[in-house]
Amino acid sequence: MNVNVTGTSGDDTYSLLKKSMEASALRSKVSANNIANINTKNYKGLYVTFEDTLNDSMAADTMKTDDSKHIQATNSNGEITVNRDESTSARQDGNNVDIDLEMTNQAANTLMYDALVTQVNSKISLTSYTIGGGR
Repeated sequence: MNVNVTGTSGDDTYSLLKKSMEASALRSKVSANNIANINTKNYKGLYVTFEDTLNDSMAADTMKTDDSKHIQATNSNGEITVNRDESTSARQDGNNVDIDLEMTNQAANTLMYDALVTQVNSKISLTSYTIGGGR
């Protein structure tokens, strides 16, 4: 079994990166939908949760060990969910989408997605290098 520094297997790392990219792609679609509905009366914005459920899942699944040097096995099954922001609106039409916040979140999400792609490419390059015997 291939184990990296964080204590998760290589397959777990790929799964986590894949799920993170899926969450980021969904977050981009949700943000675009919110922006498209900026002038829709009584529209309540949507948002994606993934990182919080992933953190909760990892904390719940951490095994107890006798020694701090033992590998911590985790089952990182964070769920990707889309939720509706039911908070009240400062606008007269009942719409609670903040265009400035949406644009900021969209830019941050793009940076996150790009970072995830870089991580995947690095993992693939390292695996290819290892399989090729360092050539």
